Amino acid sequence: MVAKISGRPTPPPLYNRLPVLRAERGLSRQELAAAVDVNYQTIGYLERGEYAPSLDLAFRLSEYFGLPIEAIFSRQPFTPLSSKVYGGKE
Repeated sequence: MVAKISGRPTPPPLYNRLPVLRAERGLSRQELAAAVDVNYQTIGYLERGEYAPSLDLAFRLSEYFGLPIEAIFSRQPFTPLSSKVYGGKE
């Protein structure tokens, strides 16, 4: 279901794994931003879910991390890795 604000539909939230992927690789926001040719603030907005990437940016991030787009972005919240590995609460 899509909510409406001011008569315009708002898309559902877009979840991402960018903070985890950055941490795994020891990257700062600035380093990732430089690698995909965006402002470092854009990476922060993406990580906080305040901004949805363009298709072009999603592909650049996918290529940079060597992962399919759906491994980085999702319309559904990602299951925490600890739940998958250790069977904890989801």
